[in-house]
Amino acid sequence: MTSGRGYRRFREGGIQLLLMLCASISVLTTLGIVVVLVSESVPFFQHVSPLAFLTGTRWTPLLEPRSFGVLPLVWGTTVVAGGALLIAVPAGLATAIFTSEYAPLWVRQVLKPVLEVLAGIPSVVYGFFALHFITPHLLRPLVPQTEVFNAASAAIVLGIMILPTICSLCDDALRAVPRSLREAAYGMAATRLEVSTRIVLPAALSGVVAAVLLALARAVGETMAVTLAAGHTPKLALNPFTSIETMTAYMVRVCLGDAPAGTVEYQSIFAVALLLFALTFAINWIAQRTMFRFREVYE
Repeated sequence: MTSGRGYRRFREGGIQLLLMLCASISVLTTLGIVVVLVSESVPFFQHVSPLAFLTGTRWTPLLEPRSFGVLPLVWGTTVVAGGALLIAVPAGLATAIFTSEYAPLWVRQVLKPVLEVLAGIPSVVYGFFALHFITPHLLRPLVPQTEVFNAASAAIVLGIMILPTICSLCDDALRAVPRSLREAAYGMAATRLEVSTRIVLPAALSGVVAAVLLALARAVGETMAVTLAAGHTPKLALNPFTSIETMTAYMVRVCLGDAPAGTVEYQSIFAVALLLFALTFAINWIAQRTMFRFREVYE
């Protein structure tokens, strides 16, 4: 009996150790990324002032006179990600309400796999879709002056890319609302629309906000689709039908070999990557705080 208990304790301890090691992989990976970004960014900031980097409005690291103001790249990322949210949030939330409150079971069983297929399509395919369909067939008939590479097509295709994320997470949040709340509202003669929008949606608000913020983090970090669709023209432009450049697109461009390793231009990749990492970390932190701050607990 004692030997059996000792064996079970040893087995449980071994499993706990194995699980802890697996969990520590993500932590160590994150720390490794931070160490690499910081160590490579320090030489860059020895040549470029952090204040000039964060507040400059001209980004020309590969041309003379060189300038390292990152605001045009941040602006391009903001325009594309913000436009993607304007498209994906209404469509994704409406789809989630439909699947959780209106759709019969067979429709849900068909719609969910279709959304998962959208999530599995490579981003480079979305980029070519933007170039060969969205720009020539959707945008140019409406705005003939639309450039080949433009922020609007990148925002549209990025909105399609993050749509499955918003749909899936919002659907899970809405379905987690207890059935008793719905039945109480129906018992007070509320319509299905009123139950969905005034009872279920406010009760699941923390999950919905967290889903939107996580989709925003995905949009900010997207690379290939925006590289192909938005272009490589860093500028502070309000016109969404002209070419811009995002932070990820700049990193791709320089990594193709435009700047020799060890130069300030090459080190600027890591400075931009560090800023991008900080932005995505902040978005994920806000999402977690939102979930804990506004989460409703039902018994």
